[in-house]
Amino acid sequence: MAHGPAMVFGIGAAAILGFLLALFIAALFLWMAAKLIGIKNASIGKAMIAILGGGILGALISAIVGAIFQPLGPILGFLANLWVIKAVFDTDWLRAFLAWILSAVIAAIVMGILILLGVFTIGALAAL
Repeated sequence: MAHGPAMVFGIGAAAILGFLLALFIAALFLWMAAKLIGIKNASIGKAMIAILGGGILGALISAIVGAIFQPLGPILGFLANLWVIKAVFDTDWLRAFLAWILSAVIAAIVMGILILLGVFTIGALAAL
């Protein structure tokens, strides 16, 4: 079966929309966590920048350092991600770390509630 340009465009558009939705949801959790931690100038826009910038910088540093000295790669990648959160929200290291942890806890709680409601199942992730 041949795939025409419309199908390729549709798949690309769906991938971009999916990425943007995932970015917004992750930023929403980070924003909520930052507000709960007490970071005053937190906004959804800053959270989106922190999620995207932290992910990109963390992955780059992790890959580059990991290629040279493997055990240090993930650690420095994680610290780079935290540094981006710290810089974007103009806060200290402890609040950046707490916001990062709390965003993961909030995401887990939301996922748990969705599972209990039957809206979301872990098995559905296998289709991805």
